[in-house]
Amino acid sequence: MNTKLTSLLSIRYPVIQGAMAWVSDARLAAAVSEAGGAGTIATGGREAAWVRDQIRQAKRLTDKPFGVNVMLMAPNRDEVVDTICEEKVAYVTLGAGNPVPYFAKFSEAGIRKIPVVPNSRLAQRVEAGGADAIIIEGMEAGGHIGVLTTMALMTQVIPLIHIPVIAAGGFADGRGLAAAFVMGAAGVQIGTRFLAAEECGVHPSFKQRLFAATDTDTVVTGFSVGHGVRGVRNSFTDKYLALERQGASAEELDRLATGTSRMAAVEGDVENGMVQAGQSLMPLQEMEPVRTILERMMAEAEEALTKAPDLLK
Repeated sequence: MNTKLTSLLSIRYPVIQGAMAWVSDARLAAAVSEAGGAGTIATGGREAAWVRDQIRQAKRLTDKPFGVNVMLMAPNRDEVVDTICEEKVAYVTLGAGNPVPYFAKFSEAGIRKIPVVPNSRLAQRVEAGGADAIIIEGMEAGGHIGVLTTMALMTQVIPLIHIPVIAAGGFADGRGLAAAFVMGAAGVQIGTRFLAAEECGVHPSFKQRLFAATDTDTVVTGFSVGHGVRGVRNSFTDKYLALERQGASAEELDRLATGTSRMAAVEGDVENGMVQAGQSLMPLQEMEPVRTILERMMAEAEEALTKAPDLLK
């Protein structure tokens, strides 16, 4: 498949692997890149030394393009940015803050800049600031989310933007990829679907919780304090949402949530930790290699697009 995204990143398939905190490491990113997509290492909660090590590991595992995500809320973001520029990956995705001040440094290092944005105003701002592409992420996604759906974002943002637009939030199969193409997207970003990959190192209990989930099992915590996070409902989310309804302060809610993402993804406590995942859970039935997931997705997209002209007859 040839799109503006595949041309921009020199990849075979127009799929970026979403950066999932405590999950997206060198092994997963390299597997996605080797299979034809664009793998992404997540730096949220990580030290710069870990980021450097993971970049170097990924380079040993693949000679294909891969990237790194920068969480701009992180206190060590400047050190992480410097590390990425020194190691020279293919691209960065940036979210949870203003990415524009970092564009010049990444451009000097020859790194493509792909910020994640939740609305049309910010999309236009980062395009004017020099972004190479943008990711528009709907509230169907796992982890930190905005307030607009993926469809609403594609409807309103894509006609305004001239650089490649990657759609994110709820994509898990080739039919979704085909729909994004029809809407004018250059590709999609997928996170939750890769949690079921054999190369994904998330705790086995986390995977089993996803396999057992149904389409209505996710909830959003933190909207009352402006930091919505989607994950699978469990004891932690029930407690958090009860406190939200009682009007708990942001400080109290932050204390409750601190460390829960690692608790679920690394330690495997899927009741007291935050099992971050998007709404499209039904396709997650069993563990499969990344290559199988991607190749099936491309075949499904090709089939859907091939059949689409019949709708006009």
